[in-house]
Amino acid sequence: MSLFKRLRDLTLSNVYSLIEKAEDPIKLTDQYIRDMTEDLQDAEKAVAAQIALEKKFKKQFEEQEQLLQKRNEQAQIAVQEQNIDLARRVIEDKQAVERKMNEYKEAFVTNQLLANNLRAKLDEMRTELTDLKNKRDTLVARYQAAKTQTEINKAMSSFGTSSAASGMKRMEEKMLQAEALAEASNDLAASRGKSIDDEFANLGKNNAVEDELAALMKQFEQK
Repeated sequence: MSLFKRLRDLTLSNVYSLIEKAEDPIKLTDQYIRDMTEDLQDAEKAVAAQIALEKKFKKQFEEQEQLLQKRNEQAQIAVQEQNIDLARRVIEDKQAVERKMNEYKEAFVTNQLLANNLRAKLDEMRTELTDLKNKRDTLVARYQAAKTQTEINKAMSSFGTSSAASGMKRMEEKMLQAEALAEASNDLAASRGKSIDDEFANLGKNNAVEDELAALMKQFEQK
């Protein structure tokens, strides 16, 4: 009975390699975790059964060992009491008990070795499952980061296209045109709204500017 079923020909490093190359590594990792969990449950049942068998033979061996000790003591007592027939029967039974004891001891040792081997494999499977679960957390983080980076790069690339640049330029031109029209409209409205008094006031201001300019020029001529 194989305790590694799906994984007996597939090491954990190969599992990682396949996960890295998968289109959706998260789904593949989850599938491996489910498979390994099922294998682990089967392995735990097999190990429990083997341990029970080990304990059974150990108990039988110990019982026969105690019985052998008892028969040895009984044989000595029978000889001391000069009961040869009883001593003979005890010795015959003692020899049969000893054969059984040796058989149970051999079975116990064999099943103990097998149980220890299965315990080691079970610990290995638990370690591999824990490693894979930890690997999943890392993969999720890396996978999500890669997807986010791809989306950001895709969005950023649109800002550098010629269509986007030309669109921005057209928007600027429209804004400048709108501002120029607004300024011209304000100037036109201002010129239409001037009264006769305003015109004469401005005329006087212009004369004052001309007078001051003429005075400055005259000073420079005298120098």
